[in-house]
Amino acid sequence: MAQYTKHPVTAPPTAPERESTGQLLLRAYAILAFIVAFAHTALYNLVGMNGAGIVMIVLTLAAVAIGVPMITRAKPHAFAWRRLPWSALGYVVFALLSLAWSQWRGPTIITWLLLAAITVNALLIAHAFSWHEIVRTLASAFKWILGLSVVLELWVSLVLQRPLLPNFLTLPDGDIDPHWYWVRDNFLDGGRIQGLVGNSNVLAIICLFAIVTFGVRFALRERWSTTLALWMLLAAYLLLRAGSATTYVCAIAAAVVVAIVLLIRRTRTPGGRTRIYVICTASAAVVIAALIVFRKPLLEALGRSADLTGRTDLIWTTVLERAATHPVFGNGFSSPWIPADPAFDGWIVDHNITVFHAHNMWLDVLMQLGAVGVLLMAAAYLGLLWRAWFFAIDRPRWDLRADRPYSPLTLLPLLFTVILLVQGLAESTPIMLWGWLMLMLFSFKVKSVPLVGVGLSEQARVTERGQTARRIP
Repeated sequence: MAQYTKHPVTAPPTAPERESTGQLLLRAYAILAFIVAFAHTALYNLVGMNGAGIVMIVLTLAAVAIGVPMITRAKPHAFAWRRLPWSALGYVVFALLSLAWSQWRGPTIITWLLLAAITVNALLIAHAFSWHEIVRTLASAFKWILGLSVVLELWVSLVLQRPLLPNFLTLPDGDIDPHWYWVRDNFLDGGRIQGLVGNSNVLAIICLFAIVTFGVRFALRERWSTTLALWMLLAAYLLLRAGSATTYVCAIAAAVVVAIVLLIRRTRTPGGRTRIYVICTASAAVVIAALIVFRKPLLEALGRSADLTGRTDLIWTTVLERAATHPVFGNGFSSPWIPADPAFDGWIVDHNITVFHAHNMWLDVLMQLGAVGVLLMAAAYLGLLWRAWFFAIDRPRWDLRADRPYSPLTLLPLLFTVILLVQGLAESTPIMLWGWLMLMLFSFKVKSVPLVGVGLSEQARVTERGQTARRIP
């Protein structure tokens, strides 16, 4: 008679390790933080400035409540204090010090608290998540923003059948400037759409970030690749419908960087890399010269005026005049500008709306924190660009083995940084909100974890699909 032995040859089967409830809640918090940062204008249009401020306060308190126990508790992946992005943190400290000489102390206090909140959230996410988890949470946030953008546009076109004002206000009698609308009801008539964020330029750049993120996950050959391809197609469609010339330029720059990185990865000798660097530098100089010479016809081809839609004559000249009054330490931090403050109310008006940033990150920093602020910001971005570049082109190596495959994930920080720097020539968003979030997040992550999947900080976590991270052979 058969009898079940008490000494089986192999261990009995066990269920795969699953993520704890705490880890799932932590991921939900990160997704919410990304949505609030990237779609902050949607939050403002939905609950107003005070409501948006309350949401950011609650989110930051949650980050502190989660982060302090994680940092103080003894863990294998201790908080990398020495790897903090000190140049960026120096900018944060200097922005606070500017309160002493600020020409607008109220906006300085309010916007610095916002900057500090974004910094805390970025550092927590970089510390708490592995590289794969960061990409996954970013992708989830972008899916929510793109999906809700389509839903809102369809609801306005099919149900409301008229433009939508922020906070669901009733349309007044008479004509109104379209720039006041949250959604302009253009989804079915072929015009520029604004999506959930209520701004065509912001929607377009989010779509570009989403394409990069989805593309990285697709290249990693993760599950649901067909779904990722469909999300990329949706993001590309919304990008085209948003019609942002700045985003088109950012997309071209990102594509060129990808091509250069792939060429360098195929090069096996230092001399080959040097030749690529020389050729690319010479080509970049020629392209920049051509853009300067043929700027006017190129802008007209993109449907933009020669003064970059009022930037050079209306905004940049006025900002430079104010920056010249305090060129070294600036006039005081305020990113964004607070339109209700007397210092900015009616200062620069475009389409009957008080402008709330300089539409150029470097001029904005110069006006606020002077030459010292520009140096700190340049050090922060150039430091990230330098590390992200070698993070992307260098083969992963920590011993004598030199033939390990590249990871597509290493392209993500570099492409995000390039997009932010190019966008910063025409917008100020790279120094505030989601731009600052990406700067702090990737600066800290690349410094603390320079190899994907390697090290205690990467291996000690439970990654997606319930699998425990293992050391790469």
